[in-house]
Amino acid sequence: MIAIIDYDAGNIKSVEKAMQLLGQDVTITRDRETILNADKVILPGVGAFGDAMEKIHQYGLYEVIHEVVRKQTPFLGICLGLQLLFERSDETPGVEGLGVLKGEILRIPEQEGLKIPHMGWNSLEFQNNGRLFKGLPKDPYVYFVHSYYLKAEDESIVTATTQYSTTIHASVEQGNVFACQFHPEKSSDVGIQILKNFVEL
Repeated sequence: MIAIIDYDAGNIKSVEKAMQLLGQDVTITRDRETILNADKVILPGVGAFGDAMEKIHQYGLYEVIHEVVRKQTPFLGICLGLQLLFERSDETPGVEGLGVLKGEILRIPEQEGLKIPHMGWNSLEFQNNGRLFKGLPKDPYVYFVHSYYLKAEDESIVTATTQYSTTIHASVEQGNVFACQFHPEKSSDVGIQILKNFVEL
């Protein structure tokens, strides 16, 4: 069973649908035992960093997420779910993230001719043999919606980057923790393959 963590963020339903498409048994939940007993756990989300961390604390999910990581259960953060795994964000100064991974979330720099938020399809450049990208062609296009981007402290955990006004760390992997800034559930066949690779870990 795959548990999708419910902390009132947007985008949860589309992740559930994509997983069901892959024939997975999926539960949207914030129940501690259900999350800890899941085979895999997903932290999706669209929304603001500060509000999200407030909800995570309010629903007692902070400790649960850390426990899932300690248990070595495969864990996938998507979009805001990636950002929350890190230490802090320019979006809400002074609010601490989950701190599962080291790095910070910065605002995408202004650049003439580029709109922020960054919305649309960008190609990924792979590095460090990401397990989520098994069987994918070189430079595949995926769908992004974000105004802030990840700068990971340790580049060896970065498995994909994209260029949009700056180099964006678009995907990371460390042990049982995986995360994508883009939306695999909205990225057509490429995205479905990425989710399938996660399911098959």
